[in-house]
Amino acid sequence: METRNTTRPAVLALFADIAGVVVFCTIGRRSHAEGLTLGGIAETAWPFLSGTLIGWLIARAWRAPTAVAPSGLVIWLSTVVVGMLLRKASSQGVAASFIVVASLVTALLLIGWRMAAGLIRRRSG
Repeated sequence: METRNTTRPAVLALFADIAGVVVFCTIGRRSHAEGLTLGGIAETAWPFLSGTLIGWLIARAWRAPTAVAPSGLVIWLSTVVVGMLLRKASSQGVAASFIVVASLVTALLLIGWRMAAGLIRRRSG
C-alpha cells in the first residue's frame, strides 16, 4: 500500500500537467476557430505533450512533482522548446507571437498550479 501513497502525488501532478497542455491547445483551437474535435485537439497537443513527458523525464519530476523548481520549470521549458521543435518538424506554425503566447500560457498552467499548491500547503501546515 505504501507504493500507492508515494506514487499518487506524482500521478496526480502528471495528470494536472497533461490537462494543462490539453486546455491550452483546446483554447488555442477555439480562439482560432479551428474545430474542437478530439482528433484536432490531439493534432495540436501531441508536440506539447511530448515535450511535457520529456520534461518529466529530464527533471525526474516524480521525485518532487509539485515543486516549482526544478520540476515545474524544467517541465514548462521542455513543453515549450520540444513542442515548438516538433511543430516546426511537422510543418505546423511556429510564429514568434505564437511562441510568446504559448510560453506565457503554459507557464501559467504548468507552474501556476504548483505555486498555488505550495501556498495552500504553507497555509494549512
